[in-house]
Formats: sequence, structure tokens, C-alpha cells
Amino acid sequence: MGFFDRISEGLSRSRDKFKEQMNVLLDRGPDLDEDFWAGLEETLILADVGGAAASDIVEGLRDQATRKALPDAYAVLDLLNDQIASTFTPGGEKVFGGGEAIVLFVGINGTGKTTTVGKLAKEAVDAGRKVLLGSADTFRAAAIEQLEVWARRADVPICTRERGSDPASVCYDTIERAEQEGADLVLVDTAGRLHTSADLMRELEKVVSVVRKRANMPVYTVLVTDATTGQNGLAQAREFDRALDLDGVIVTKLDGTAKGGIALAVSHELELPVLKIGVGEGLDDLKDFDAHDFARALVGDFDERG
Repeated sequence: MGFFDRISEGLSRSRDKFKEQMNVLLDRGPDLDEDFWAGLEETLILADVGGAAASDIVEGLRDQATRKALPDAYAVLDLLNDQIASTFTPGGEKVFGGGEAIVLFVGINGTGKTTTVGKLAKEAVDAGRKVLLGSADTFRAAAIEQLEVWARRADVPICTRERGSDPASVCYDTIERAEQEGADLVLVDTAGRLHTSADLMRELEKVVSVVRKRANMPVYTVLVTDATTGQNGLAQAREFDRALDLDGVIVTKLDGTAKGGIALAVSHELELPVLKIGVGEGLDDLKDFDAHDFARALVGDFDERG
């Protein structure tokens, strides 16, 4: 099965939910009246793409419908995939693009940060890069051991300290070792932080600040978010971005969720590129994000013209 097919399969619940709502809307007829536009926006919101993105998508489609004199709702829906794709924030190529980089991974517990770091390490090694892992999650039980397992699977070195150590110190050690060993990609796993805890977020701000001041290569901060959390994921992303000035987002656990639209909500509202998406637990289940493929998988096609 190709990766698009796996994305499509993973987003089937999201797509089925969207198409069910759209079919109800289309049953009333294909006229481009106010009820259609309001219904389309509501359906997009129910698909978890977020109010701001839904409004912009509908506004863009209305503009095209007027300029192109589109005849009916089906002609509008033919343009929906491209309109959704264009609503994602572009960019982010530099983060994993092959140049020197230190990437800090942040997010709440359970989003798959450590697993994501491991998968990215394996991908980078396979591409011929010299990778170093940093285990700055010194709080969660077995977090260091979990990353060590991934380091062995990817055959990359890892910088650790004992559990309970200051995570900023681990980052400092990691940067020094990267310089000594000539690593060109440093991936740092941080502890899961509740976005609602000011003290925990301040500690994470300290970690990011130390790395940005000490590093001699570009530093990127990437949020790993879990698609199954829906709009809660958007609230988390807002707080992490406010505190840390994020550079991008990785969306995990898209397989089997009915809330896949949250990837668009986060990207559009916070103006963050989606860097990677995850559709499973396997080593090859984390891939580069493609906005057009994602849009196709999220909403499907509407060709049931009567």
C-alpha cells in the first residue's frame, strides 16, 4: 500500500464524517445560496479544521464561484481540495532539509514525541546524515530508556544524564558533544509539558533559551501533537507557540481518528507549517507532509451529480 493510500485509509473516519454532513447539505439541492455556504462552513468546522480556516476556505470558494460563474454546488466542491491545500501554511523545508540543525521536540505527554524522534533519526541516518540524540526528558519514568532503544535501532549515539537531571544541562552537554563529533543533525527529546502549567512551561522556555544561546547551528522548535485530541490540540498548540515561538508541527496518530482536520486548524491559525505526519507505529509510518494529498484524503471527491 502506497503512503497516500495509508493516509487515505487513516483519515477514512474523518472523511466519512465530512461526507455524511455534506451529503445532507447536498440533498437539499445544488443551488449556491446562503444556506449552502453556511452549511459548507459548518461542515468544515465539524471536521475540526477550525473556525478561522473554515471561514477562509468558504470565502475563497465564494470568490471563485463569482469570478468563474460556477453553476452549482458540485462545481464548487470540485475546487474544495485545492482550496483546503492552499489554506495550510507553507514552509518548514529547512528543519529537516539536509542542512545543519538542532531540533527540539515539545508537546504534552502521550503525543508520541520520543517515537517521532526515533523515526526521524532512522530516516536521517538512512539519508547519510550524522545524527546525535539528546534525552532531555529527565522526568518521565523510562523516557531515557525508551529513547536509548530508538538510538540502538537507528544506530546513532545518544547523550543522556541520570533521571531527574536539569534538562537544560542535558541540552548543553548534547550541543558540546555534537560539536566534538561533527554531528549535522541533533534531535532533542524534551519532557511532556501540560500547556496549562505555567511552572512547567517556564522550565521548557529555559531549555529552549539555553539551546538557542549556546548553539552554533540553526535551532528549530517543533511541536508534536496528537490528532485524536481534536480542538484540545489547537489549544495546546496556541500555548506552546506563545511560549516558545514554534517553527513547525508534526501531527501523529492520524490513523483511525475522526478529527484529522485539526492539522489544518493548527497550521492555519498559528501560521505553522506541518512538517511530517504519522499514520502508524512502524518505522516508515512518519512521512513528509503534502497538503494536496492530505486534502484529498480528508474530504474525498464529490461527483454524485444527479
